Amino acid sequence: DLIKRLPNGLDTVVGERGVILSGGERQRTALARALLRRPRLLLLDDALSAVDAETESQILTNLKSYLGKTTLVLTSHRVFVAEACEKVLVLEEGQVIQQGTANELAQVSGLYARLKKLQSLERELSQKAEIKDLHGK
Repeated sequence: DLIKRLPNGLDTVVGERGVILSGGERQRTALARALLRRPRLLLLDDALSAVDAETESQILTNLKSYLGKTTLVLTSHRVFVAEACEKVLVLEEGQVIQQGTANELAQVSGLYARLKKLQSLERELSQKAEIKDLHGK
């Protein structure tokens, strides 16, 4: 939808001399431009950090259908991103301390499971706060 709204689609100049976009819109535009090149390897380093967790999850789910033979390597501080991945590596101070699928890592005691629990609680509190705001309480 974003690309369709831009005056020249993906060719629209964005930034100071072009159309002003939010951080998340810039990230999505850059990702779309990268995918058009059909790379064999796509590296995304917290590339969706400017979008909310729900939007990030939707983008990653949709991204799978566009990848084809492209290998995707992504980094994120959001453990929920890992649920869309085939293999997860957990790093601490530059060292791999855990690896497996998101489900495997969530089942064992370790950093991944602790982060997932913490981020789940943060998500839940955020959702409750949004509901309170909607109801004016």
